Amino acid sequence: MMRTRVSITIDTEFSIGGAFADASRSPVAEQNVWCNIKGRSEGLGFMLDTFRRHQVQATFFVETVQRFYFKDDPMCAIARQIHAEGHEVQLHSHPCWTMFAHEDWRERVRHTRMPDNFHGRDFDDTVSLLQQGIDTFSEWGLPAPRAFRSGNLQHDENLFRALAKVGIPYSSNIAVPVFHTGSPDYALYSGTHERHGVLECPVLSYSDWKVGPRKHMKALTIAGTSFAETRILLDKAQAAGIPLVVILTHPFEYVQKADPGYSRARRHALTQQRLVQLCAYLQDNKDRFDACGMVRAADDPACRDERNLLLSSPVWHSVPRMGMQVAYDRYGRWALANTKPLTS
Repeated sequence: MMRTRVSITIDTEFSIGGAFADASRSPVAEQNVWCNIKGRSEGLGFMLDTFRRHQVQATFFVETVQRFYFKDDPMCAIARQIHAEGHEVQLHSHPCWTMFAHEDWRERVRHTRMPDNFHGRDFDDTVSLLQQGIDTFSEWGLPAPRAFRSGNLQHDENLFRALAKVGIPYSSNIAVPVFHTGSPDYALYSGTHERHGVLECPVLSYSDWKVGPRKHMKALTIAGTSFAETRILLDKAQAAGIPLVVILTHPFEYVQKADPGYSRARRHALTQQRLVQLCAYLQDNKDRFDACGMVRAADDPACRDERNLLLSSPVWHSVPRMGMQVAYDRYGRWALANTKPLTS
């Protein structure tokens, strides 16, 4: 049986940091990615070390619209380092950063309905945002992006048409439990599906419990899915012949913080453990899984699969995960309240 490709995808982005709602706050740049605590990077640095140790190639969807605020372009060095480590660097966009192109951005934010949405966005505006990202990659000296992920996983037909227009052949814009247009054409749980000439590789959606005919669905993420659930889902995907499984995560999910500015923060031991366990499992089962970049997987015609299967994990794994996360979050809040402010 063909090995199942497993693509760990990382949305790599800076943070508005509460600046839209509170005039005393400012956007957060490198710290939202590196997550430095006591001289150690518990975010991106931890992830790169883990991938290197377990020979995993990942796909980093790097956000570019933040350049409207961060004129010194701190994401450039980050993107180049990720590329130098052998990982895929692909395009990610959050339209809300365009607010900073205007001197009266605070006023505009108050009167702009959902400034971070791709869903419902004008076609030409969407094309312009995508072109901004393509131009940014060129200025950074990186290969042109061949895959795109929208901010908040927002999407509509205009987005896919715009991707086709600018020549980006692959996307990972869909995670049904996170955002759903309501159209059955975009209720994609697994597999790979062509939409308007673009191959969509959705984040795997799965059912973690059901009551009667009602199924509760989740997206497969490191922060929200236990390793026991992830392992079962990977085994089921491989047994069903699903050629590609896409997993979602962010660097900032590997720390707990008391506020958007990281004045108090600590490593998130539970999430870090899950990533290590996943990478070790993929390394130990290379005969069944290929931990590779999403574009590398999508380039293979064998990754075409329109079946759209909805996998499930047993409730006896879901319930302990929910209990563990509640307990850990409560402990984290207590620990942060008793932690000295960070100095680095």
